[in-house]
Amino acid sequence: MDSGSIAWMLTCSALVLFMTPGLAFFYGGLVRSKNVISTLMYSFISLGIASLIWVLWGYSLAFGDGGNAFIGSLSNFALYGVDTPEEQIFAIFQMMFAIITPALITGAFCERFNFKAYMIFLVLWITFVYAPIAHWVWGEGGWLLEQGAIDFAGGAVVHINAGMAAIAVAAIVGRRRNIEKGIQAHNVPFVILGASMLWFGWFGFNAGSGLAADGTAINAFLVTNTCAATGMMVWVILGIFHGGKVSGVGAATGAIAGLASITPAAGSVDVASSLIIGLGSGTITFYAVYFKGKVSLDDALDVFAVHGLGGMLGLIGTGIFATEGGLIDGQSKLFIANLLLIVSTAFYSLLVTVIILKLIEFLPGIQLRSSTTEEDNGLDISDHGERAYISDGAD
Repeated sequence: MDSGSIAWMLTCSALVLFMTPGLAFFYGGLVRSKNVISTLMYSFISLGIASLIWVLWGYSLAFGDGGNAFIGSLSNFALYGVDTPEEQIFAIFQMMFAIITPALITGAFCERFNFKAYMIFLVLWITFVYAPIAHWVWGEGGWLLEQGAIDFAGGAVVHINAGMAAIAVAAIVGRRRNIEKGIQAHNVPFVILGASMLWFGWFGFNAGSGLAADGTAINAFLVTNTCAATGMMVWVILGIFHGGKVSGVGAATGAIAGLASITPAAGSVDVASSLIIGLGSGTITFYAVYFKGKVSLDDALDVFAVHGLGGMLGLIGTGIFATEGGLIDGQSKLFIANLLLIVSTAFYSLLVTVIILKLIEFLPGIQLRSSTTEEDNGLDISDHGERAYISDGAD
């Protein structure tokens, strides 16, 4: 790698790391004030746990030498043998994806998931769900990569993976209590700040996934911003149509939906196609959230609707609009391969996440869901012994 690409990839890695605190603020603003520290900590603790897991064995399982079509190996345990600048930069950049992906899931079970159980979940999920799927799609010899699937920056590895895991956790943990009338975001400025941080960091997420400072990075940067803006404006317009107001939460959510949907396509489509992907994903994710009250599943912060569906739509869009190999290019192999990628990722993530949760339930002294009293008092106090906001005269 030339010095310019090295500098670019280090910058992109830092940008992707910055997305995790952005996600923390985005999610933290959406919950009730008594659970904001808990929600922030779900993301923040991933910086520590996921980093260590990735260095010790996560990277090796995803990209280690001597693996097979389904999993890497432990040949690079503790990054043994990962000693060239190119290898180290790749390990660093991919680490940031491993940090944020499980943090995305937490939007589904916030306000009721025991924090100690979550830390165990992080270790098991990165090991048995994230690392294998990353190997399938991006690892040398990965079976989906060999099928010709293209997931440029993580539509399946990150977004569908997290979205399906969110369904599993929300179903097993159950609905929040006393939410029949809905829950208002307690801090909309947090939500908008977090979405802005995510948008900013996403340029590293997508434009860095070509692993070089070149024309692909420029195009990925441009289509990322275009699709995010399109998704945001679709949500704003539909929000006005249905409610007559311009919701800050809606605008922020629409931008995130646009960013999620362009993620797998950013290296393969042009600006015109990114507009179409943004229009489609913005519309579909809006109505998925709008009508979510029709189902009993309590995916609290709409992880599946925004990230799961967004990733699926982006991969379908890649199969259609890719300038080389897409349906518009007169070829169908990529489209079929990406459909296989969607189905296999969704099935595996859902199944193995359920197994992991059931295993955690058997651990002595560990419960997945907080007690009724703990939920009523707020998880900030029960899990962390801290308050986010202290009124005058409070202890």
